[in-house]
Amino acid sequence: MKPLSDSERAELLAGLDGWSLVEGRDAIRKHFIFDDFNAAFAWMTRVAMVAEKMDHHPEWFNVYRKVDVTLSTHDANGLTRRDIEMAQRMDQFAAGLNEA
Repeated sequence: MKPLSDSERAELLAGLDGWSLVEGRDAIRKHFIFDDFNAAFAWMTRVAMVAEKMDHHPEWFNVYRKVDVTLSTHDANGLTRRDIEMAQRMDQFAAGLNEA
């Protein structure tokens, strides 16, 4: 897997809500806020199961109802389609929790 080109990066990031490039690093990040710790942990559990299947594990930090996520493909030394797919799945799961 190779890093995204500049044009691919611009096109794919435009389709993500709330994700931004990390300054000084070829990665994206997003700050998620949930109703409470249980909702944050439930979301992390769902994401962890998908991450394991994809063999693509996020960098994340959780405090109470907040989860900060950074995505980058370490094997490719940068942002790849795998990161975009993981971001999309994370957003889908978060939306599902907010609708419940």
